[in-house]
Amino acid sequence: MKYHPLILATLTILVGTTFASRPNIVLIMTDDQGYGDLGATGNPLLKTPNIDAMAKRSGTARNFYVSPVCAPTRASLMTGRYNYRTRCIDTYIGRAMMDKSETTIAEILLGSGYATGIFGKWHLGDCYPMRAMDQGFQESLVLRGGGIGQPSDPEGAEGMYTNPVLFLNGKAEKFEGYCTDIYFNNAMDFISRSKAKEKPFFIYLPTNAPHGPFHDVPEKDYKDYKEMDLSNQRFPQERGHKLPPKHDQDQRARIFAMIQNIDTNVGRMFEHLRKEGIYEDTIVIFMVDNGPNGRRYVAGHKGMKTFVHEGGTRSPFFLHWPAKVKAGASTDRIAAHIDILPTLLAACGVGVPCGLNLDGRNILPLLTGDCQAAASWEDRMIVIQAHRGDQPMKFHNFYARTQDWKLLHASGFGKEGFTGEPKFELYNMKDDPLELDDVSAKAPAKVAEMKAAYEKWFEDVSSTRPDNYSPPRIHVGAPQEKVTTLTRQDWRHTKGRPWAQDSHGYWELYNAKAGGVYDVLIRFRPMEANAEISLDVGGVSLSKVAGAGATAVEFKKVAFGKQGPLRLDCRIRAGETEKGPWQVDVVQPM
Repeated sequence: MKYHPLILATLTILVGTTFASRPNIVLIMTDDQGYGDLGATGNPLLKTPNIDAMAKRSGTARNFYVSPVCAPTRASLMTGRYNYRTRCIDTYIGRAMMDKSETTIAEILLGSGYATGIFGKWHLGDCYPMRAMDQGFQESLVLRGGGIGQPSDPEGAEGMYTNPVLFLNGKAEKFEGYCTDIYFNNAMDFISRSKAKEKPFFIYLPTNAPHGPFHDVPEKDYKDYKEMDLSNQRFPQERGHKLPPKHDQDQRARIFAMIQNIDTNVGRMFEHLRKEGIYEDTIVIFMVDNGPNGRRYVAGHKGMKTFVHEGGTRSPFFLHWPAKVKAGASTDRIAAHIDILPTLLAACGVGVPCGLNLDGRNILPLLTGDCQAAASWEDRMIVIQAHRGDQPMKFHNFYARTQDWKLLHASGFGKEGFTGEPKFELYNMKDDPLELDDVSAKAPAKVAEMKAAYEKWFEDVSSTRPDNYSPPRIHVGAPQEKVTTLTRQDWRHTKGRPWAQDSHGYWELYNAKAGGVYDVLIRFRPMEANAEISLDVGGVSLSKVAGAGATAVEFKKVAFGKQGPLRLDCRIRAGETEKGPWQVDVVQPM
């Protein structure tokens, strides 16, 4: 159910607090950083003095978990629900879009009097009605897709971390500077404007760094690492497993440069909060979205991004709130991305909307010294699962975690399924936090118990709504988006590698305007020879010839037919070859 802002606004009255008494929020989440990419988590070479200092002043959740890949984490973070409930189940080809009916923390806080802004990577849908600006964010400065350097980049601005083209409230705009600096600069400007209006604010700051590609990094920070010995021998070799003996030293230097730049900006953010006089009453959270994008230091844990061992899903979690959370407060209770929404609502004195079913818990009492709440905290099971494909497969690349136990099947993220019986691993996390001793053969009763609990969870999340895992549809013809840009990020892939030049796919759409007529601009890489460009949509089939060197063709006044679901399919045929376009603009004529 989607909650109207007027209904959400009544929540303030229900909890009996005033706007002025509420904390502000800055939620920082970095992309592909990993648990071990901080001095605060033991990295001996990476320089992160500002985040390290933040960690010392914060409350820390020492066992905090995220999904092994990014879009699922983002869906859970925004909704307080497992991503399998939201239809966001993968990172691309139409499965990184979140269902429009999901209620986000931004929508709830907006309806409760907060100014809301996002600055960075959304990755839950580039088109209406799934954009951040459609999901509760009043100000939205975002990149498209899952990162700069992907097929959703604006034409002419491909791969530009420096001086990028970003989307400000839905409109493409060129910015000067490095992308991470731009996000923080605009977030700080939003803070100043909100304070001037005496509005509490919720800022979501999900950077796309240090996600690749790595060709464009902050030069000043890169100089600090490019001549440094970053081989694995410089890192503590921990018992049980070793990092691979070879690694691209230059790539690691570039990743470290991106992280050091993030750290500088975190320091700038705290300075700005002090300058505005709101340092004490602003919650600042720092976390990451999944494991590191490469084999590197993870504080002795196994794995990296995409893995369901600890190195793939463990995140640092620091909650800085001087007014309420004492420096050095910590909890070892397991927590996860699904807990952010209920925790922040509780901090802001905002109730959960009636009928909104959450999977997460409010963990704030564990960090504020509420001894009674901590003593009565009930154990629970958190489930993390992610893999490729159109719908989840039971037991595929998952783990189930209680406070003391972890059951997993490490079948790999990159496949849609696995063959044969699952090969369960069981770890006593209290005694074996590095997952070195698989005790599944010694404790069959515990395996059976956790397997049964997981199966109950799987059935529950898979029956959240009818057609639970159907892909969300992009809307065309809605007044909220006059030009809808379709990219390979959201197409339903049919042939070739999903983003390769010779691949093909189609888009699942919803025509919001009965009898709607649109101009369709089809864009592609320069033609080497004449090619036929075909368009099939809403029962209409059209074609044109594009000559050598052409980069686009346009079909004017195409009737999409009746209101409702439809498919847009475009093919480029040259001789014996056939492929899809690079991007397609569906334009509502003026």
